[in-house]
Amino acid sequence: MTGQLEKAEVELAITGMTCASCAMRIERKLNKLAGVTATVNYATEKAKVVYPGDVAPQDLVAQVEAAGYTATLPAEEPEAAAEADPTRTLRQRLLGSAVLSVPVIVLAMAPAWQFTYWQWISLTLSAPVVTWGAWPFHRAASANLRHGAATMDTLISMGTLAAFGWSLYALLFGTAGTPGMTHPFELTIERLAGDGAIYLEVAAGVTTFILAGRYFEARSKRRAGAALRALLDLGAKDVAVLRDGREERVPVGDLAVGDRFVVRPGEKVATDGVVEDGGSAIDASLLTGESVPVEVGPGDAVAGATVNAGGRLVVRATRVGADTQLAQTARLVEQAQTGKARVQRLADRVSAVFVPIVIALAVATLAFWLGAGQPPSAAFTAAVAVLIIACPCALGLATPTALLVGTGRGAQLGILIKGPEVLESTRRVDTVVLDKTGTVTTGKMALVRGDGEVLRLAGAVEAASEHPVARAIADAARERFGTLPSVVDFRSTPGLGVEGVVEGHVVVVGRAEFAGDRAAESPDTTVSVAWDGEVRGQLVVADTVKPTSAEAVRRLRGLGLTPVLLTGDNAAVARAVAAEVGIERVIAGVLPADKADVVRDLQADGKVVAMVGDGVNDAAALARADLGLAMGTGTDAAIEAADLTLVRGDLLAAADAIRLSRRTLRTIKGNLFWAFAYNVAALPLAAAGLLNPMLAGAAMAVSSVFVVTNSLRLRGFRAG
Repeated sequence: MTGQLEKAEVELAITGMTCASCAMRIERKLNKLAGVTATVNYATEKAKVVYPGDVAPQDLVAQVEAAGYTATLPAEEPEAAAEADPTRTLRQRLLGSAVLSVPVIVLAMAPAWQFTYWQWISLTLSAPVVTWGAWPFHRAASANLRHGAATMDTLISMGTLAAFGWSLYALLFGTAGTPGMTHPFELTIERLAGDGAIYLEVAAGVTTFILAGRYFEARSKRRAGAALRALLDLGAKDVAVLRDGREERVPVGDLAVGDRFVVRPGEKVATDGVVEDGGSAIDASLLTGESVPVEVGPGDAVAGATVNAGGRLVVRATRVGADTQLAQTARLVEQAQTGKARVQRLADRVSAVFVPIVIALAVATLAFWLGAGQPPSAAFTAAVAVLIIACPCALGLATPTALLVGTGRGAQLGILIKGPEVLESTRRVDTVVLDKTGTVTTGKMALVRGDGEVLRLAGAVEAASEHPVARAIADAARERFGTLPSVVDFRSTPGLGVEGVVEGHVVVVGRAEFAGDRAAESPDTTVSVAWDGEVRGQLVVADTVKPTSAEAVRRLRGLGLTPVLLTGDNAAVARAVAAEVGIERVIAGVLPADKADVVRDLQADGKVVAMVGDGVNDAAALARADLGLAMGTGTDAAIEAADLTLVRGDLLAAADAIRLSRRTLRTIKGNLFWAFAYNVAALPLAAAGLLNPMLAGAAMAVSSVFVVTNSLRLRGFRAG
């Protein structure tokens, strides 16, 4: 027990990671310290570390640096870093490399355009690409080498340097630099000295293609912390505090526990507190996801970031800053993101095996030809050819092109995919949790029962009220009858109802007890209507099911998914909605902070969970789930916490999103297979010293064209 009390926790910001294997290496390094438990997340670039009292935080930083990376403690992070765009440098490298690489590739692929001294122009253009543009790959490869590891960075660095280095040798000491040299378009297999061949287009092209993939990945990673910023932006920025009987406008950060502040109609509640004076309806849908406003009066608790939909309130602050419900929700989102399972990049997994084999084959080729009595130039030509043909030209296109086409097609269908790491989750998902309000249902109050004179007169009175239930009744009355009669002597009693004189009748609309309806039950969504002292009927207002929800649930089942309805509503309402759309399992009465726990419990039962939601209260659950899908009609916090965004706000898009993601993943895997297959097929020719430069270029061109063509097939994806 004492040891547990001495444990401390810190979150380190990690820089220098280039792939998921980097995160694993840092994690292993930190966990070697006695009593330390670390979890490193490549996507968020954070390390969550629990450590004993005899370990200093600086020791953790030193351990990360010993692994070849950089770590900073929370207090050390400069404020400007949060505002800086971490993708800016990568974007500059990509644009610069692309501009320089295009002419190099065009000259190499079109012999008719190879003018005198074209090879020296290609050298001049490709040199900055291979050095400056590819520097992140060389740096990562160096770190991998120090730790005895191999990733795609190793393969890229090794291949581009080999291609550029041999080209430089051939230009300076071979025959490639002679005036009028051309690469003839001859696909012949013959043993060559090698000093007349250059591979500058390979070095420059591979660098540019893979920089493009890294840039799009980095851009999606940058959004990992945006969910927290979106959550915190939901809160009020300033507040009217009561001091010495006067209202004084101050920043929310200056609020202290015990301060009394005013919330006018339409304003956000500044922080968690208790109502001391006034009565109103509070719209808590941003936090709780529930569409029915909550009536509050003296003694009732209210949460920060909720909206006052009715009268003036005086609230006493009970929790401020990091203790508020909004801040706690933000922490839940952050914890869920940190704990999200890491997805190893496919290319890195293959590279870990492929790179050592290629290096071993190159060394063996060199040794064999030297031992066979061949000239050193021929032996080195064969060995370098092995390294060059292994350079992943098509591999650099495999993921970016499929992702570009897949995400582009998804955008046309109202589906936004954040990044390649999202796709693997869609393949394994077997359970889909659907938030009720705003996802399966519209999230807006609407009249579901009531008509005639009862609706007409009630709508006239309710038109003078700002209450969400009143607006639903008034809108339905206008739609049914057009212009409504005017009301005089309008009065509102917060929490009970409204009354006024319409066409000479004293009309009362509200709770059963307020309207004198002793026979009727009065749930939040049933409104009694009376005039001239006599109850005339009831109107029922409810959150209605979206017309496409039932078909969407059927399609999700067709994908092998088991739907679960999750809501904070009572069980009776939840079961009625579930029955209407065809869902068997219902989890009702769940508090907002507990939704992530429901997802975690399902995962503990062995389920791979997709979560579909739209509110702030869903953000932590969306981040916790193996796959998070946010309705584009929902809050920014939910959208940022999710992996996929459904722009249409239509649940049918969820089924389409999973289908498209699975197909995109299959395309990427097919691309990776063929990209490596072409390389592997050409390796024996290279080792035999029979690699004609044009044959190598043609093989790489064919593999690249195949990868692009295969990716373009995703444009034919159809919704439904």
